[in-house]
Amino acid sequence: MTNSQTIQKTKCKRILLKMSGEALMGPNAFGIDPATCLSFAKEVKEVYDEGIEICLVIGGGNIFRGVSGSAQGMERASADYMGMLATIMNALAMQSALEGIGVPTRVQSAIPMATVCEPYIRRRAQRHMEKGRVVIFAAGVGSPFFTTDTGAALRAAEMGCDCLLKGTGVDGVYEADPKKEPDAKRYEELSYTDVLSKNLKIMDATAISLMRENNIPIIVFNIRHKGRLKEVIDGKGICTTIHGK
Repeated sequence: MTNSQTIQKTKCKRILLKMSGEALMGPNAFGIDPATCLSFAKEVKEVYDEGIEICLVIGGGNIFRGVSGSAQGMERASADYMGMLATIMNALAMQSALEGIGVPTRVQSAIPMATVCEPYIRRRAQRHMEKGRVVIFAAGVGSPFFTTDTGAALRAAEMGCDCLLKGTGVDGVYEADPKKEPDAKRYEELSYTDVLSKNLKIMDATAISLMRENNIPIIVFNIRHKGRLKEVIDGKGICTTIHGK
């Protein structure tokens, strides 16, 4: 089965888009670039306008990465909590960009922060999407030692999403880093077991296992390519599909 057939069979009525925090930096070396944030918001709106229910998870690596902080001597749990706070900042920035172009949006945080966003409540999030709102899930799973990939996988399962789309800086999953090895092969399709057995670093093992248990396809694509998100949803864009075989 081709990528296009897999995506079309899935029908993608409700999706979770996982973006790295680094994507929001744009041309900068750190932080949030408003123009880049707006550009990604327009990509989301393109899909939203087709009637697809959307939720997002955005990493925090453009502001603070817990693993890096831990590696430099910071206590791991504290470093991870700081990383979670970074994801809330990114979520609020994306909410502002989306609402600025007419897309109603809610931010829900796994760490209660009622002054700036809603606490994560599964049924409320589902209701928001049913009412046509984009929901951005922040603060991962609310506990240290888990990545935002695992948070995205968990929310995709809880929301009953048809697929999880992971936006990266390359056109899918490669056998090696294509930026270091230009001749590296890109995979069209992989099984969950392939990803784990080949130790491919597209998502952490916990996230892959959770997707396998819930039989939710993962679609890896280049989010920096303008229009690629909609192309992938339509079954036309270049990507790698990870699913059960």
